[in-house]
Amino acid sequence: ARQGWKVAILGRRLDSLQQTLAAATPPARDNLHPFAADIADRAAVAQAGQEILARFQHVDLLVNAAGTNTPRRSLEVLDPEEYLRLINTNLNGAYWCVQAFLPAMRARGSGTIVNVVSDAARQASPKAGPAYSASKFGLLGLTQAINAEERAHGIRACALLPGDIDTPLLNQRPQPPSAEARTRMLQPEDVAACALFVLNLPPRAVVEELLIRPA
Repeated sequence: ARQGWKVAILGRRLDSLQQTLAAATPPARDNLHPFAADIADRAAVAQAGQEILARFQHVDLLVNAAGTNTPRRSLEVLDPEEYLRLINTNLNGAYWCVQAFLPAMRARGSGTIVNVVSDAARQASPKAGPAYSASKFGLLGLTQAINAEERAHGIRACALLPGDIDTPLLNQRPQPPSAEARTRMLQPEDVAACALFVLNLPPRAVVEELLIRPA
């Protein structure tokens, strides 16, 4: 959190959010505020959105960064329930979060939405799997739709398209990468820096897509 910013962090479990707060260092920790909600649950997201807006009055930046996958991800073995879980988390969850804050942004005449998508939205592959790819292709389309409909209201959206990032999501791969391989991947702070870059540009500039891959 930058100095003076209030940052609401939204996640399914309050205990995990508290771990995030514990990992932060002062004074940033003092500006982090946890809110528990499953983003796949439309009503829960709407309620959390109301609570956040009631506390902070407005939201300048929305970052949709939640994502999941499943080890059994190929078309041959993908379970229908797992397919729905991925779509509900990776795509529908982002949509519910957008709808929770978009009316307030529209009324204020400003707002930046950053959707952490994936380079899997550019090219499907067995590594990503069909459910993950479909959800990320959809999230890219949602980002484009926001710009197409809401730019006249002062709202801009960016799709970040990162390659491999060293996060716990890698443990969901059928064969998780080695510790050595992870050191060559992007780090979460690299993607966070991209989001801040997009936000800090003047309102006249819209970065519609930003592709970032490991060197």
